[in-house]
Amino acid sequence: MRVTVTVNGQPHTREVEPRLLLVHFLRDELGLTGTHWGCDTSNCGVCTVRLDGVPVKSCTVLAVMADGHEVTTVEGLERDGELDTVQKGFVECHGLQCGFCTPGMLLTARWLLDRDPDPDETRIREAISGQLCRCTGYENIVRSIRWAAASEQEARS
Repeated sequence: MRVTVTVNGQPHTREVEPRLLLVHFLRDELGLTGTHWGCDTSNCGVCTVRLDGVPVKSCTVLAVMADGHEVTTVEGLERDGELDTVQKGFVECHGLQCGFCTPGMLLTARWLLDRDPDPDETRIREAISGQLCRCTGYENIVRSIRWAAASEQEARS
């Protein structure tokens, strides 16, 4: 099947097998390896991308389901050489750890801050609950998202 998917603002048209998962389309067809492939059961969340702005686990979405839609991967967070505030927060507060879960965490955090610019810790933990970190825990990740929220609030004032 022929699909056209806009990824990080650029349209891409490819012939794909109907059973091709979006995660494989992004990684294998487009070479966007920032989206990781983890459990293949939608439990770990490392394959999270934004589909029309909403976080989805790309191991549960067929590439043909994304036809005509917009996808944002972790590569799409940076704009004009400038990291997104949530990316800066992960750097500032050491939220990266091993980095395997980081793309999904970043995209979910961006989605959260777009809807709730001042989330409390409970709301942050709820938002990232579909993302499994297998390193040391979520303290630095939560701190990173809070840092990004505070930084964006400061920039607005």
